[in-house]
Amino acid sequence: MAEMKTAIGLMSGTSMDGIDVALLRTDGENRLERGPGYYVPYDPALRERWKRALETARNITERMQRPGDLGESERILTLCHAAAVKSFLIRNGLKPSDIDLVGFHGQTVLHRPDDALTVQIGDGALLADEIGIDVVYDMRAKDMTLGGQGAPLIPIYHAALAANLPKTCETPVVFVNIGGISNLTFIGRDGALSAFDSGPGNMLIDQWVEAHGGGAYDKGGRLAASGAVVQSLADRYLQSPFFSGNIRRSLDRGDFLPPKVGEASLSDGARTLAHVTAAAILKSATHLPEQPKTYVVCGGGRLNDVIMREFAELAARQGATVIAAEAAGFDGGAMEAEAWAYLAVRSVRDLPLTFPGTTGVEMPVSGGVLAVGKREFF
Repeated sequence: MAEMKTAIGLMSGTSMDGIDVALLRTDGENRLERGPGYYVPYDPALRERWKRALETARNITERMQRPGDLGESERILTLCHAAAVKSFLIRNGLKPSDIDLVGFHGQTVLHRPDDALTVQIGDGALLADEIGIDVVYDMRAKDMTLGGQGAPLIPIYHAALAANLPKTCETPVVFVNIGGISNLTFIGRDGALSAFDSGPGNMLIDQWVEAHGGGAYDKGGRLAASGAVVQSLADRYLQSPFFSGNIRRSLDRGDFLPPKVGEASLSDGARTLAHVTAAAILKSATHLPEQPKTYVVCGGGRLNDVIMREFAELAARQGATVIAAEAAGFDGGAMEAEAWAYLAVRSVRDLPLTFPGTTGVEMPVSGGVLAVGKREFF
């Protein structure tokens, strides 16, 4: 039986709203002991810096390139993650010596799977030096060298969680992560695993609301709740070739763009994009091996009441139930960060992170780079 390791996972997603931190004890396989989570929001100046980084990264042709001030942004992002880890340790009475590994996602600034190119800024060696803990990072790249899409990576963790689902959850089960981009993980009755990005998640809503001066996001779906669906606008998104193509592909932040200012009122735009988020999940689910019976929703989108209500209504027409991760006994806000801790443990054990059914990679493949920490923080 493999040794249990204590790992911290760090996730900064496509919404670019902050850093999720989570603790997990695991053997990288079926044994899981979930610990506390923690969230550190980015201040507005940092969010603006990450947006500029997206623009700067557009001209990258080699994944290690850091044009303009992208190298400085990488350093700042890494130090933000180091501060989040230090704060998490202090809040939970832990020392670096209590932690075996940190799984570090970094911030995706470019993702072009058709060109086998993905760029996550985040200096794993600098993070290891700052926190005094071994860090596993750069976990997407190897998958892409073997023909994979480089995403999603979380499905193998969803599969481990599925073993602990309440018996009331009918199978087949699909885990839905509604972050900036949404993705699906299908776990069949026989344990078969299939996964892919399903379309825009919170990203378009966040961009729409922010462009109108309504804040960084639509908290709880309050704006959407007072609006109406503009069907022509919704159809424009849902008729995208992304949903009808025979090959499932992972998405970059720029693959779907928000409506132009003036195409709808603030509330109608928010309502329309909430509908698109929910409908896109069901539209993409038609590519799954079987019709799901239960959808378990994690990520920030589960907190948008309009998305969840719309999703539940659409799924019910197909005989499926939608529940938030918390109703299944999980932490829907920490699940991605937990997954990165889980993946770090699998990486050092040289266990596969991705599979033909999840990213389209040629064969199950591990990945990640290990940076050794000096363990001199405290």
